[in-house]
Amino acid sequence: MYVIYINDRPLRLLAQRETTADANEQKGPTHLTAHYIGKPRTLLNYVDMLEKGSPKVTSVDIVGPDLEALWTDFRSHFRWLPAAGGVVTRSGDAERPLFIFRRGFWDLPKGKIDPGESPEAAAVREVEEETGLRDISLLEQLPTTYHTYRNRKEKRVLKPTYWYRMEAPDQKLIPQAEEDIELAEWRTITSVLEDAQPIYASLAELLNRL
Repeated sequence: MYVIYINDRPLRLLAQRETTADANEQKGPTHLTAHYIGKPRTLLNYVDMLEKGSPKVTSVDIVGPDLEALWTDFRSHFRWLPAAGGVVTRSGDAERPLFIFRRGFWDLPKGKIDPGESPEAAAVREVEEETGLRDISLLEQLPTTYHTYRNRKEKRVLKPTYWYRMEAPDQKLIPQAEEDIELAEWRTITSVLEDAQPIYASLAELLNRL
């Protein structure tokens, strides 16, 4: 299964066998399930629905017989722009990851992968640049998130973000002002998810899985 967030709304690509576990799950009246007929252009119909933010459709499942073929066809409509970031905790305090506040949203430190750079190296570099942390220990890889947006030329972009669990000693945090980061704080996941200020749905799903 692949979960892609479009306008902060989930579109799931599933193999037919994966729908069995969801058979009894109540999706609600604004959920749409569609069966892929092998025509890539039809996938844009569902992307457009979510991009427009209609209250009638707030989530979509697309089911196909071959998940990887479906994923390849979906990706063909987008520019691929990978990023990487970290869920960082202080040594001896695993309950409070490091969050940043940027452009009205709680977020995790992350950024674009440079040409020739590995996701692991990019994740550590971005955490260092955006928060001022040093002496970071890279731990295990976490689930990858996906979201889409339109760039300045109105071209569709699909951004995978490769996440890693990290640890660092307690030290002064320096939010990167040139990246519009206003705050960098150690906070519990629950406090951020319940905060009046929003967090992107793709990150909320990631945090709920940790």
